Amino acid sequence: MPKGYWIGHVTVSDPAAYEAYRAANAVAFAKYGAHFPVRGGAQEVVEGALRPRAAVIEFPSIEAARACYASPEYQAARALRLPVSLADLCIVEGWQG
Repeated sequence: MPKGYWIGHVTVSDPAAYEAYRAANAVAFAKYGAHFPVRGGAQEVVEGALRPRAAVIEFPSIEAARACYASPEYQAARALRLPVSLADLCIVEGWQG
């Protein structure tokens, strides 16, 4: 079964308030087996335009990735993120290549 991923690009307008989102999202991410191969490290945009912060979150399956996003736990965390950031987020099925 292929893994599932969230790929996000975020602009944070209030870093202190964004920390509340990070603390709250940990509940949903633990419940759905999330792992962060990429979380806000240095990035070099070589084509196009992206937001300043990137994250890749790996889940055991695409179903787990979707369920996490729809969960009450993540939606409560998301409510903390929305007023203090702008984000582009997609859920992607991994390649078994």
